[in-house]
Amino acid sequence: MTVIDWLLDSDPAIRWQVMQDLGNEHPDAVAAERARVAREGWGARLLALQGEDGKWAGGTHFPVPRDDSPGQPWTATSFSLQQLRQFGVDPADERVRRAIDLARDNNPWEYDGTAFFDGEVEACINGMALAIGAYFGEDVRGIADRLVTETLDDGGWNCEVENGSTRSSFNSTLSVLEGLLQFEQAYGATQETTAARASGEEYLLERHLMRRLSTGEVPVAGWLQFTYPPRYRYDVLRALDYFRAADVRDERMSEAVELVVSKRPPDGRWLLENSLVGAVHFELEDGDGQPSRWNTLRAMRVLEWWGR
Repeated sequence: MTVIDWLLDSDPAIRWQVMQDLGNEHPDAVAAERARVAREGWGARLLALQGEDGKWAGGTHFPVPRDDSPGQPWTATSFSLQQLRQFGVDPADERVRRAIDLARDNNPWEYDGTAFFDGEVEACINGMALAIGAYFGEDVRGIADRLVTETLDDGGWNCEVENGSTRSSFNSTLSVLEGLLQFEQAYGATQETTAARASGEEYLLERHLMRRLSTGEVPVAGWLQFTYPPRYRYDVLRALDYFRAADVRDERMSEAVELVVSKRPPDGRWLLENSLVGAVHFELEDGDGQPSRWNTLRAMRVLEWWGR
């Protein structure tokens, strides 16, 4: 069995992306496979877990009652919608539309009670909400307008601004970049979003996607380990997949690409590494140290794009 065959022997959420990004399949075949995400497999299973009140696990960003297991629980509405977006579920599917309508009307943010698609105060959360809303066709211009005014002096964003932080973080910056890119893909770029994205991209590129600007060291070992789902966490593969989606090439990401190549085992299947701790609805992989279809898909499409 080839690596492509192994990737295709999986869930529709992976299969349609393999067909599109690695298989050069006809768009009609890709669309037909993508349509299955809402009806079977992980996508259908996740949609079915939404409560009648429009929430997943009873809460917007945290489950209710709060799960007391180790780590942050990942079962609430925000992370469930993020996962549906990453599955690539068809936003026009009637099941999906019902789920989004329910979620929109019933999930105020715990921080201050604002509506889900109006966002809250943390840039990393707003980046996620912007990406979700733009993907599902919701009005999230207010979040975009806010984020483009919140760029810090070094070019990126940080969730801890409310607590006095004046320097950007890799985690927050990538989250905002993903949101702004999804917004531009859905509604078109503006002068402001283009400038903000360029600023955030330069923040990461100046640091070669992994290093401190001041010392050149890698400050967080986990940035060099690839996991899925990444949730809020930054790592080099997630950053490269963003630049692939944005089609922004720069020689300063060469070291990051070389890292991806160095992690390819002899059988061509990248491993799952450094998974986040916390309650989940269901597992998508076989565990750390095992071959990962999600990491393999993302690594292969990054390398294919880079070498094109």
